[in-house]
Amino acid sequence: MSLYRELENHVHEQLSRRNFLSKTSLGLGAAAMASLLSADSSLAKKAGEKGAEAAGMPIGHPHFAPKAKRVIYLFQSGAPSQLELFDYKPKLEEMWGKDLPESVRKGQRLTGMTAGQSSFPLAASKYKFQQYGDHDMMISELMPYTTGIVNDVTFIRSMFTEAINHDPAVTFFQTGSQQGGRPSWGSWVSYGLGSDNQNMPSFVVLLSKGRSGDQPLYAKLWSNGFLPSVHQGVVFRSGPDPVFYLNNPEGIDRTSRRRMLNSLAKLQQGQFEKLLDPEINYRMAQYEMAYRMQTAVPETMDISKEPEYIFDMYGEDSRKPGTFAANCVLARKLIEKDVKFVQLYHQGWDQHGNLPNDIRIMAKSVDQASAALINDLKQRGLLDETLVVWGGEFGRGAYSQGKLTRENYGRDHHPRSFTIWMAGAGVKKGFVYGQTDDFGYNVIKDPVHVHDFQATVMHLMGVDHEQLVFKHQGRRYRLTDVHGKVVKPLLA
Repeated sequence: MSLYRELENHVHEQLSRRNFLSKTSLGLGAAAMASLLSADSSLAKKAGEKGAEAAGMPIGHPHFAPKAKRVIYLFQSGAPSQLELFDYKPKLEEMWGKDLPESVRKGQRLTGMTAGQSSFPLAASKYKFQQYGDHDMMISELMPYTTGIVNDVTFIRSMFTEAINHDPAVTFFQTGSQQGGRPSWGSWVSYGLGSDNQNMPSFVVLLSKGRSGDQPLYAKLWSNGFLPSVHQGVVFRSGPDPVFYLNNPEGIDRTSRRRMLNSLAKLQQGQFEKLLDPEINYRMAQYEMAYRMQTAVPETMDISKEPEYIFDMYGEDSRKPGTFAANCVLARKLIEKDVKFVQLYHQGWDQHGNLPNDIRIMAKSVDQASAALINDLKQRGLLDETLVVWGGEFGRGAYSQGKLTRENYGRDHHPRSFTIWMAGAGVKKGFVYGQTDDFGYNVIKDPVHVHDFQATVMHLMGVDHEQLVFKHQGRRYRLTDVHGKVVKPLLA
């Protein structure tokens, strides 16, 4: 009898909770729908910040005044060699062909591709470096357009990571964990800051390739993970159908679509009241977003009306949909539409052999457009509120993988030191941070870990990386896990 009474009390408890959540104006469903379906509402205003966090919805405002309102992340997938591009090491020429000293390598882990080599011959870059800008920065001849923006750029030459292979390394940069399943960086931004444009997603992904045969990319890199599905990155593709399943089916006009969504919303609300699953309302919010995107996305993705000087600035490839250059133009258009986080993945940098030839191809595919993006944002007055990031998942080693000749060599993965650059909102201009040893092998000054970098970018967006958390399976998660510190010397 006591067991029956205990069960009865439990049922009454659940029914009371369900009634409260479904009827009160602060119910999770009402709060979620109010936030996402009303153009001028905020969940933080409707339900309070604590209620928003409990519902898994955006807090809706930064923790403090942001320097960067938006981010464009030009991710160079495959790991560009810093030794050919940004980190000049004359010592490698001096010791050409000689073995990397063991005192430098210090028994550090190698990949299976070079661990079995009997020697580690040092390879200097085939390409020349010169000094540019007000602070005499050394830049490779492979990046002639980048030399023109060095006074606007901060170079971090002391990046390091723990991952030594591509998939875990890219996943680490994009989600804060080497294993899949965590929310992506852009999803955290969407969750923490919400959207400034109700007609566009706050997190957009663009994909391009510089050459074929490189490492694949997976949807886990722009996944919402355990965050509500409304924060997942939306992939925009080139062509007449930029977002899959966005257009109405044949025979369905916009008015019919509106009536269908209204009816579906009533059904979904009833389902929510029965099941109390907030994902029901998140999915409905996505349907509503897709409806609004039907008008906003085609206009944004159409670059045919750009003036000729823009195509000249970004280069001939900018006329070809799906290229890095064309996607850089789109990235600028997207941030003009107040998209918070634009992630551009550019594939082709994995060069274990034939590096001198292949890196020339890759550098040419990104150099002009990357520099043009900075100049374009600057001329529009957008660079002061937009942060642009350029870099890959790790660097390349100082020794040759396989046979070494003056004309040809390769470089294996190198997580111990590599270079990325940032420009725009909140970062110093014409600045170099960090230093590697004479071989470009180890960081000897001002190391910056992946989590430090993530913490710094989030800080620039007005987010305290230790405070932006989400409780999942009994644990409070964040982008930087339990690590990371803001690198304050990088800040303007």
